[in-house]
Amino acid sequence: MADATTVQAKGTNDFLGTGRRKSSVARVRLRPGRGQIVVNKRPLEDYFPQRQQQIAVLAPLERTGKRGEVDLIIRVHGGGFTGQADACKLGIARALKNYDVALEEGLRASDLLTRDSRAKERKKYGLRGARRGTQFSKR
Repeated sequence: MADATTVQAKGTNDFLGTGRRKSSVARVRLRPGRGQIVVNKRPLEDYFPQRQQQIAVLAPLERTGKRGEVDLIIRVHGGGFTGQADACKLGIARALKNYDVALEEGLRASDLLTRDSRAKERKKYGLRGARRGTQFSKR
């Protein structure tokens, strides 16, 4: 029988972070590695083809200088691509904070650990949308 200290279960050295934005939720799993990023079982460039979204996702890694030191496995669902990219950004920042507590100050200074609480405003009765009313007709 193998000793409990020599056997390591899969995923025990992972650091987790959850990010949310609008109706998107991203679950991030960070582990020491070579810099591979997989989003919903696809490479980052395939899942987020727009450069702006890729920059948003990579912002916490670039800020901390951990781009080539960690591998990321991200599961994201809900919302659109921009909301998903921002949810991934927050999840990565939170996972990095769990990975190395010394990074928290730099991440917080860059405003990467703050959740963007803006969401779609609800529609009100008597209006065509959240705020737009019906067209006024004088006659």
